[in-house]
Amino acid sequence: MDIRHLTDTYAVSPQITPDDVADIAEAGFTTVICNRPDGEIPPEVQADAIGRAVEEAGLRFIINPVIGGAITMENVTAQGAALTGSDGPVLAYCASGNRSSIVWALSQAGQRPTDELIEIPARFGYALEPFRPTLEQLARG
Repeated sequence: MDIRHLTDTYAVSPQITPDDVADIAEAGFTTVICNRPDGEIPPEVQADAIGRAVEEAGLRFIINPVIGGAITMENVTAQGAALTGSDGPVLAYCASGNRSSIVWALSQAGQRPTDELIEIPARFGYALEPFRPTLEQLARG
């Protein structure tokens, strides 16, 4: 498992498995967000399987499937609400962590500087520069 901390309270990861959940809980995360649509993956790592393991560990599980190249404002709003509603650190996962980084950045537009929203994910190889115009538009309201 490769957890990449974008902030003190938000991290992203490539696909997790039910076996990873104990380590996620031990790392102090209280909420896990699935940003991966079930249609991309086999049943053993689909949202139901991961969600059961997460909830059995006493953590909150949120499903917010993000389709690559088709991120919606509903995805952005749901990610922001999950962050606001969490009582501790959040781990979001998808195939590589990229989509989880993008919806995080878009949900934080106007709350953090645009350069920061692009530079932080870039440390982990996530290229959010193409989202600069959208981030700036969202920041303006």
